[in-house]
Amino acid sequence: MEYRIEEMSEVDWPSVRAILRQGIETGNATFEASVPSWETWDAVHLPDPRCVARVGDSVLGWIALSPVSGRCVYGGVAEVSLYVDTEHRRRGVGTALLRAAIDRSEAVGIWTLQAGVFPENEASLALLGREGFRVIGRREKLGRMPHGPHVGEWRDVILLERRSRAVATD
Repeated sequence: MEYRIEEMSEVDWPSVRAILRQGIETGNATFEASVPSWETWDAVHLPDPRCVARVGDSVLGWIALSPVSGRCVYGGVAEVSLYVDTEHRRRGVGTALLRAAIDRSEAVGIWTLQAGVFPENEASLALLGREGFRVIGRREKLGRMPHGPHVGEWRDVILLERRSRAVATD
């Protein structure tokens, strides 16, 4: 399947929202129990990079970054959110989106990307590992799941990071 990686815009929000909802429903993508409004989502994500994988007008997946802190010293550190439509998983969409976000994040001076992943989400852990993320720890019983198949369970989160070789940190 031929798809393009393009910049996300507000016009993509209905598709982005639907794909995020799929992830929420799995119970293995996020602690979030519901999809926020565009305004709320937009306010907590960096303006660049935000990418979608697209075939024609259809969005197959998306990636966006969030700042990890409002403190200026962490201005080059961002957290990755990556979601792929259930019908398009295991076709390289996530890899293409992650590579695009890595390239674009380095272009805007981000030196560290981090991700928090439930241990059960083996596909995400494998993808991140293939793209240079390393496990730096396990946060045990970080939060109690408010929804889905794991409702009420205390969940661990694997913390991963990828340091840029292109953005100087010395």
